[in-house]
Amino acid sequence: MSVVGFDVGFQSCYVAVARAGGIETVANEYSDRCTPSFVSFGPRNRSIGAAAKSQVVTNCKNTVQGFKRFHGRAFSDPYVQAAKSSLVFDLAQMPTGTTGIKVMYMEEEKVFSIEQVTAMLLNKLKETAEAALKKPVADCVISVPSFFTDAERRSVMDAAQIAGLNCLRLMNDTTAVALAYGIYKQDLPAPEEKPRTVVFVDVGHAGYQVSVCAFNKGKLKVLGSAFDPELGGKDFDEVLVKYFCEEFAQKYKLDVRSKPRALVRLYQECEKLKKLMSANSSDLPLNIECFMNDIDVSGTLNRGKFEEFCAELLAKVEAPLRSIMEQTRLKKEDIYAVEIMGGASRTPAIKDRISKFFGKELSTTLNADEAVARGCALQCAILSPAFKVREFSITEVVPYPISLKWTSAADEGISDCEVFPKNHAAPFSKVLTFYRREPFSLEAYYNNSKELPYPDPTIGQFTIQKVVPQPSGESSKVKVKVRVNVHGVFSVSNASLVEVVKSAEGEEPMEMDTPAKEDEVKSSLLMAFLMVLSIPSHQGIHLTSTEDNKQEEKKNEQPPQAKKAKVKTKTVDLPIENSLNWQLAGEALNLFMENEGKMIMQDKLEKERNDAKNYVEEYVYEMRDKLHGVLENFVSEADRDSFSLKLEDTENWLYEEGEDQQKQVYIDKLVELKDELYDHLDELEMMKVDKQVNETMTWMNNKMNLQSKQGLSQDPVVKAQEIQAKTKLYSACNHIVTKPKPKVEPPKEETAAEQNGPQAQSLPALKYFSPAGSTLTEGLWIVFHSYSTIIGLQIYSHDICKHFSSYYLKG
Repeated sequence: MSVVGFDVGFQSCYVAVARAGGIETVANEYSDRCTPSFVSFGPRNRSIGAAAKSQVVTNCKNTVQGFKRFHGRAFSDPYVQAAKSSLVFDLAQMPTGTTGIKVMYMEEEKVFSIEQVTAMLLNKLKETAEAALKKPVADCVISVPSFFTDAERRSVMDAAQIAGLNCLRLMNDTTAVALAYGIYKQDLPAPEEKPRTVVFVDVGHAGYQVSVCAFNKGKLKVLGSAFDPELGGKDFDEVLVKYFCEEFAQKYKLDVRSKPRALVRLYQECEKLKKLMSANSSDLPLNIECFMNDIDVSGTLNRGKFEEFCAELLAKVEAPLRSIMEQTRLKKEDIYAVEIMGGASRTPAIKDRISKFFGKELSTTLNADEAVARGCALQCAILSPAFKVREFSITEVVPYPISLKWTSAADEGISDCEVFPKNHAAPFSKVLTFYRREPFSLEAYYNNSKELPYPDPTIGQFTIQKVVPQPSGESSKVKVKVRVNVHGVFSVSNASLVEVVKSAEGEEPMEMDTPAKEDEVKSSLLMAFLMVLSIPSHQGIHLTSTEDNKQEEKKNEQPPQAKKAKVKTKTVDLPIENSLNWQLAGEALNLFMENEGKMIMQDKLEKERNDAKNYVEEYVYEMRDKLHGVLENFVSEADRDSFSLKLEDTENWLYEEGEDQQKQVYIDKLVELKDELYDHLDELEMMKVDKQVNETMTWMNNKMNLQSKQGLSQDPVVKAQEIQAKTKLYSACNHIVTKPKPKVEPPKEETAAEQNGPQAQSLPALKYFSPAGSTLTEGLWIVFHSYSTIIGLQIYSHDICKHFSSYYLKG
């Protein structure tokens, strides 16, 4: 079972895996642990990650980034419409009304959903994890911002499903960091002692999150969370871009925003300048060559002036900090430490304001970039049966208050009730008891729209079906279980009808309307709570709580003869119809998965085609170098010129008509250049030859090193007799490399030529060397040649030269 954590950020991603040695952040194919959150679409394939980022200037209209913020949002969403103007790529409306990305792919205009593009990125991260673990990856934990709503979380879950991943948990960024911080601490207070309170501040590229966590030994409890989704590193980049756009307009008369490619280059340079200003307070230059209309531009800025431009943004830093302290009712002296992470946390002005607010030095014990991914991998390890992890429970919180509303039969109006207040523990389940004669609907929504970074507060509608009155005509008792699960997603998970059945004469009353057993989560980390929610009875709902039930049971404990009627009850599960604010239809999800599979196959075919082309190019360069290097003395000038001309023709073909050919064309071209003389040789025998050559080469190098330390008047470290003994290498290898190729009805003229022996083969055969074959023969030649120079004497005999020449021409 794979144990993987994915930190999918706005600008970059990190992958952490669990191994026997612990948690490790793994590198991609570029030996970089950071994978850019970019996807680029081309005429033949897609590029994802670092390869896509390299195309952000040359293929700007079809290279997408920053799509994380559009999860679960309709195209008509004011946030989406406001963001369109600052994007280089185009957004479009999907048939379902959600946001899509319009690009040119395979020379056709395509519109991909946000889930599809995210799935492409997740597939890339999945490949990175598989390369590190050397096994398939399915189970994982994915990070999301703590301010993500129900719709956004469902959208991320759909993207994971399209990518073929089984997401065990969507984990809030700050909670993942808290887990990475606390699970290794050996000095945490005991469970019965006062917990250690730590504040985690995450200032990312596109969001600002704060959470307060209480730690005890083996336990983490999130006390509260606050955030500002509109404050991050990109906002500071935007200030710089705006400043230089205005400066270049005055200085060079250039309208930067009219040229998407120039704008992208300016964003890149401004981001670099911002990072430099974080480490240096002096004036720093910004220079871009051939920026627009072949004009070179330049400018300067220092940290002090930059902070003046960003005064409004910096003023927003303290608001979430004040909010979190008010929510948790903590004093600043109650805070043990303030841990800071995220790419933008390195900005000095931000660090200063956070430090001054809490009145203490900030702690940077965690890797600011990789802590989230490591926390997700730890969570996955805890959920996995394949790893034994120290017992550590996590209690998360609900970021926004959730309410239910319904049509009240008693008041003939709309009634509502807050089910999960802000910062309520999660995952958590509650049971509501309704009295109804017919099917009814419940609408879940966020009741504080002011702090919601989402235009539509509705979560979804849940219709409880097949509700019928009791045989007596009275309202039936309906129990509805609502739940916020481990992903932070709300649902109506179960509904049951309590039927009253009259018991036979003399039977004792029987109560069977206990709530359905809570779904067990296979992890000591997760705890689910069951609670009966009290709602006023005049709203058509029976008011009960856990304590009320106990008192009612005592009250009903009367002698059997005192009861008017003996009844028993049974529960019947009721079907629930969901109408969520965000939900991908099963057909659409399957179609997206099918399309992703086709695109993966197309990328693979294109990679194989490019590899075949590169093999031809590599062979041309390699053989050209050898013809004028190690093989120069073994090829006549005429043969060398002839083969060099053939190599040059192949090179010209590659950059002209061979620029865009099918894979098989490149394979055939390589076969034309290579000789198939040694294709029939057994691989194990060739490995044996290679081993003997390497052993002899090692012996020769050792002797040469020793001889170089000897004086000219001293005896040599090796004698001619030893060298001649080593020439047995030829006889040991010759019968393998000269093994004849199986013949299939060869022409008579070829047979006659072969009977003339090795001397009948002319030097032009040398041009058909394969790289593997030439390596062995060159190694043998170097060994024999070096023997003659160990003690500065020419010891070649006529026989050795004759045998070796014959061998080399065959090889």
